[in-house]
Amino acid sequence: MAKITKTATIAAVAEAADISKVQAKAAMDAIASLAYANANDGFVIPGIGKVSVRQTKARTMVMAFGPKKGETINVAAKTKLKFTFLKAAKEEILG
Repeated sequence: MAKITKTATIAAVAEAADISKVQAKAAMDAIASLAYANANDGFVIPGIGKVSVRQTKARTMVMAFGPKKGETINVAAKTKLKFTFLKAAKEEILG
């Protein structure tokens, strides 16, 4: 199956919900805006999954390849974006 484009997604949502493409685009943009604004608290996209932010700890690691192979380096703490699929979505997608 080929990748589905943003335009095709909007058209499919509009057809399934029996609304115009403009309304479907506005609804999808609103969901995206809500996810961006609320990711720090954990944002659930109903029926699909949860968007959240997590912190990694600072750590040290040994370089495994490249010109610095064998050297120990420090990796700074980071903020990462995480998406977790809901159990029902996993079962539907994976079968």
